[in-house]
Amino acid sequence: MEEYIGYLVLVVAIAALALVSVFLLFRPKTRRPPSVPAPPETPAAEAPGRPAATEEEEAAGTATTTVPPPPAEELVKPPAIEVPPPSAGRMVRLRSRLARSQNVIGRGLLELLSRDRLDDEVWDEIEETLITADVGVAPTRAMVENLRTKVKVLGTRTEEELRALLREELLAQVGPDLDRTLRTEPTGERPAVVLIVGVNGTGKTTTAGKLARALVGDGKKVLLGAADTFRAAAADQLQTWGERVGAAVVRGPEGADPASVAFDAVAKGIADKVDTVIVDTAGRLHTKVGLMDELGKIKRVIEKKAQVDEVLLVLDATTGQNGMRQAQVFAEVVDVTGIVLTKLDGTAKGGIVISVQRELGVPVKLVGLGEGPDDLAPFDPKLFVDAIVGD
Repeated sequence: MEEYIGYLVLVVAIAALALVSVFLLFRPKTRRPPSVPAPPETPAAEAPGRPAATEEEEAAGTATTTVPPPPAEELVKPPAIEVPPPSAGRMVRLRSRLARSQNVIGRGLLELLSRDRLDDEVWDEIEETLITADVGVAPTRAMVENLRTKVKVLGTRTEEELRALLREELLAQVGPDLDRTLRTEPTGERPAVVLIVGVNGTGKTTTAGKLARALVGDGKKVLLGAADTFRAAAADQLQTWGERVGAAVVRGPEGADPASVAFDAVAKGIADKVDTVIVDTAGRLHTKVGLMDELGKIKRVIEKKAQVDEVLLVLDATTGQNGMRQAQVFAEVVDVTGIVLTKLDGTAKGGIVISVQRELGVPVKLVGLGEGPDDLAPFDPKLFVDAIVGD
């Protein structure tokens, strides 16, 4: 019996050994990654970018390792403060640009006046030329009547004599004696307040920025009020103009009450002792009664804090007589004190200067003669007429 048990144990052992051999023979082979020696330990105090742990923290096993943030880089640099040229003499520098567009009127009139025979047909052409240039019907008739009388008296008509006659008549219609002073000087502790108004697309915000630039060039401290709260882009545009010349800008959230923003701008202007506060307003159609009433409200609210010294109506010179009705409504609502004619360099219809002054009884004080930042100039009647009639 014992021999049988021993024999059985031997058989089981041989079978187990065979099974192990088969498993080792057929199991999948895996490649072990090469061992990488561990880096030498670095003391916490010497680890780059980590502060050394205090003794108390080491003892407690709670030492923290904080990587300080990288130094903040200035991603957007503020624009450099520019030093604009003074406003004096700007129209002289821009005269050639004005002459290129307005001299068409003068050449046409001189050609007609130089004809050997000035009959009714020629005078009708002269009248048509002036009306086409947006001089207006009433001023045109007055000019033609005066020219006919003087030509008859003169007799001979050399080119220089005709140019002198035309210059004299145009200058009389433009109004060389009108007060074109721009009231931007502070009164005592109160800054001058300039309100910019007009219809959509005439260039009000650009005019406000260019005017601020011109005043800074004249040595004045200026503050801009972004009371066009209907368009965030208008406030952003005004902000850019202010940053370029170092003028502060007061603005409110989009959709805020424009009168409130205008009031805050004037209040800050008084507190900061600035010389001039320029308030830009939203463009509005003259036919929208609600918006026109709002414009009147802006002016009334400002006047609770300070007097409004100038209300400048911005008109696009290219609209011609279409802008006359707009101008009349604005004048009725806010008592316009001066006209700004923009885009005067791009049209041969400079006669709008004559007609708008005649209709409103308000002088043209500023003209836009280009798209450059320094292309807004005080209006000079003599230079304007000289540009029309040429040398």
